[in-house]
Amino acid sequence: MKQIDFTPHAAGRLINTPQGYLSFIPDPLPPEMTWSDSLISALSKADRSLARLDEVGNAFPVPHVVVRPFIRKEAVLSSQIEGTRSSLQELLTYEAKQLNLFGNVEDVHEVHNYVKAIDHGLELLKKLPISLRLIKEIHGVLMEGVRGCRMMPAEFRRSQNWTGRAGAGIENARYVPPPVDDMMNCLSELEGFIHQNADIPLLVKIGLIHYQFEAIHPFMDGNGRIGRLLVTLLLIDWGLLTQPLLYLSNFIDANRQEYYDRLLNVSQKGDWEGWLLYFLDGVYSQAQDALQRIMRLQELRMKYHAILTGERSYKKLQCMVDYLIGTPILSVTQAQEDLQMGSFTTIQRYIEKLVAVDILREATGKARNRVFQAEEILRVLEE
Repeated sequence: MKQIDFTPHAAGRLINTPQGYLSFIPDPLPPEMTWSDSLISALSKADRSLARLDEVGNAFPVPHVVVRPFIRKEAVLSSQIEGTRSSLQELLTYEAKQLNLFGNVEDVHEVHNYVKAIDHGLELLKKLPISLRLIKEIHGVLMEGVRGCRMMPAEFRRSQNWTGRAGAGIENARYVPPPVDDMMNCLSELEGFIHQNADIPLLVKIGLIHYQFEAIHPFMDGNGRIGRLLVTLLLIDWGLLTQPLLYLSNFIDANRQEYYDRLLNVSQKGDWEGWLLYFLDGVYSQAQDALQRIMRLQELRMKYHAILTGERSYKKLQCMVDYLIGTPILSVTQAQEDLQMGSFTTIQRYIEKLVAVDILREATGKARNRVFQAEEILRVLEE
């Protein structure tokens, strides 16, 4: 970092550390803001799209089922931003057999941890408010048994970290967050702001919190993933969404350099409006994306139910179709365990019927330990 890059409007202050490098300490939230017409318009647009997504998500006949693939797609995309190389199909295959047929098992295990971290966070919300304790707990789940497991899972850092190009030392860092003592003060202030009944629109408040968390960078590893996950948990906790259907990673991945630049511009220039316009555009974009995918999944669901009308065990086959919406890659054993709807042989018979009518396709070409794919559902999720 260079002193010259930070203007008098910076959203914090630079300090010279005893070790001889500069470090940035963000100001407490909320900042002073000017509500331009552009910002008001972006907030209104994002609010409307989010409300519509919530309405359509709740209207889905089996809303808890449609949540599952969205969580997994977010896990894949959020992890890809941090350098993992795993696809949605690899993750779903891993979950079907606890085995990855296509790629790096270490990467897909890391992505699976993200799914567990989201699920754990949603469970914790039933008994805990958003807090530093909750954030540390989900970080512990995220980092368990993966490459970053030595980077203090479930613990805030006790040494300095920094961001920049791979292999660059702190002297060439793009950004250096607060030293440990200042970091703990910043985290305490952030937790207070989260619980504060500030007269700020909730979506804007979430955008401010995301910036602040990334500026503090409290973990040795996993800050980006936890920061993005925190957005989803806040949307649920504050009642902006009933189901966890909106995730920003797809938008951020498509506009990655702008994401980093917008965050840095807040720190260096106090450009809150630029960051919030980006954030709100991301909320709008991903709400529209999720909305269209849910509607297409509903069309497929109705199409499959119509195909199966008149079949023996029609109700059970309907349940199988609904299960496929959330689990478009599956094994017989997995379906039997999840559905509790009959013996292995019974579930196998239902799956073979779905193969016969082209709803499912066997993906391994093997006689045993087979995996089946609902390819039309996968296309809706992956396009």
